[in-house]
Amino acid sequence: MKMRSWSKIQAILIRSAVYLSAVLTAGILICLVIYVLVKGIPHLSFDMFSFTYTTENVSMFPALVNTITITLLSLLIAVPLGIFSALYLVEYAKRGNRLVSLVRLTAETLAGIPSIVYGLFGFLLFVTTLGFGYSLLAGALTLAIMILPVIMRTTEEALMSVPDSYREGSFGLGAGKLRTIFRIVLPAAMPGILAGVVLSVGRIVGETAALIYTAGSVAQIPANLLGSGRTLSVHMYALWTEGLYVEQSYATAVVLLIIVIGLNTVSASIAKRLGKGKV
Repeated sequence: MKMRSWSKIQAILIRSAVYLSAVLTAGILICLVIYVLVKGIPHLSFDMFSFTYTTENVSMFPALVNTITITLLSLLIAVPLGIFSALYLVEYAKRGNRLVSLVRLTAETLAGIPSIVYGLFGFLLFVTTLGFGYSLLAGALTLAIMILPVIMRTTEEALMSVPDSYREGSFGLGAGKLRTIFRIVLPAAMPGILAGVVLSVGRIVGETAALIYTAGSVAQIPANLLGSGRTLSVHMYALWTEGLYVEQSYATAVVLLIIVIGLNTVSASIAKRLGKGKV
């Protein structure tokens, strides 16, 4: 009887701790969102979306265009590399291979490195050695290297979660290895892969340190990928550190918040449709 009572007490304590953690996490998140909205919405204006940046309108439009450009370019580089690397590790490499274990350990280690280290690496390699200078291309390549481990590991976990019976059934029907991967395995793992891509997009949109050293902080839309430009996060950081446009930095934070929420909503909808087989 005493053991049962103690077990019930433990269960109640654990359940209470779980509920308390969930409430605290949700409460902190809600407070942050409300704080950003309250501080930023009153300072949003049409002038902040002017085509060119001046000290009078403090336009974020060039930064918004640069953010979209760097995000798309980084994903264009990192997503195929990450997915195909994960496909090799899961579908082609022998299980228990030491090389696979080393690659996984390296990817997990790289995923935890501070972004400023990636920024310094990108500065030394792309900006200085390869001669790209402060440019959107240097920033995109640096961010692609930074998000590659995240995409690779999430894709690998998504592929490993697909039951082997799917593969065996496909092979039993006469499908080859490549057809099984692209027609059976990848569609089943797509929600997990998409989750990794969304995490990567969120990291790109919110990145500041790595881009200051590679893409620069010029408030303009460059003529090409070798031109310098700031993203929304760098724009917000620059406005805040200057000390003259603190209100506009809060307004930029609102736009960033809306973009991230929109991306999460769209990705969740796509993942749900993929899970139901509607896409």
